[in-house]
Amino acid sequence: MAISLLSYDVSDLCLGKPPLRSLSISATVEDALAVLKTSDDNFISVWSCGHTSPVDFDGDGDYCRCVGKVCTVDLICYLCKEDNLSSPSRALTANLSVLLPSSGLVKHVEPSLSLLEAIDLIVNGAHNLVVPIKSNSRKKARQIASSPSTIHNGREYCWITSEDVIRFLLSSIGVFSPVPALSIDTLGVINTQFLAVNYHSPASSAVDFIAQSNINHTSVAVVAENGILIGEVSPENIFRLVKMELKDRNLEGILEQFESSSFSYMKERRVEAIVSYPWSSLMAVMIQAIAHRVNYVWVVEDDCKLVGIVTFGDMLKVFREHLHGSIEDEDLQVKF
Repeated sequence: MAISLLSYDVSDLCLGKPPLRSLSISATVEDALAVLKTSDDNFISVWSCGHTSPVDFDGDGDYCRCVGKVCTVDLICYLCKEDNLSSPSRALTANLSVLLPSSGLVKHVEPSLSLLEAIDLIVNGAHNLVVPIKSNSRKKARQIASSPSTIHNGREYCWITSEDVIRFLLSSIGVFSPVPALSIDTLGVINTQFLAVNYHSPASSAVDFIAQSNINHTSVAVVAENGILIGEVSPENIFRLVKMELKDRNLEGILEQFESSSFSYMKERRVEAIVSYPWSSLMAVMIQAIAHRVNYVWVVEDDCKLVGIVTFGDMLKVFREHLHGSIEDEDLQVKF
């Protein structure tokens, strides 16, 4: 029964997850670029203070907190803006806060937070749940003086995402039977609100959409005049645009900062869109998304006409409803 999953908490999802590398909110865009160029990850967490002591406080005397994250796509979309292309040096020295969304998408939670409570938070808009984890004391001493640090408030942290929760639920998918075998159309999880551009539109027209989709962990569909799905806009397309603009403006010095193997992951990313059909089962779509390390799957008809998108958030709503239903059934059994 699904009720058995209610005994788990977020600490169970943290097992084996690496500690977050971080930058202070007072750092610059150039600092973030330098860190990402030498990192195996394509993101860095951003915190409300520095990391110069075992216990950190921000300017208001509160404990240091994670306030967001910055990834390579954020940097590319930011530098693609006309104002920033006109003055890239000024853009690079801007405060890191210019890259963070205005609404908070990161939430601190305790390791004892239940799995169901974590799902509720993610469904209600949280993208990353920041959780303190245990770490070696010697490692702490080394990390306090290093940059970027993984230590804040004398502790290391990891974060839980919708993908982590979906992977965890997939390991116990049988308890949700028969829901996983139902079609995504039957379950009503196909979202018809999505971002798309015409196949003949210039890459520059998709920059704002790419930035928006990046926040929502989705993508931008490329469609023909008749609504047929051609593919999706890759960050590599936007990356090329930035490089061409910088080269045309004789800004080779700035361009060199982008010529790094750390950005090669974008060149290796698939350019074809991952698709399913309205009659595809929920479990099939889950496995598709996880196998391709994406948070969404496009939904098309037989003729490849795009009809919508299914995200991890949409899937979690289904599982949350099932879990809440299990609780209600359990309460009724107790009463009678």
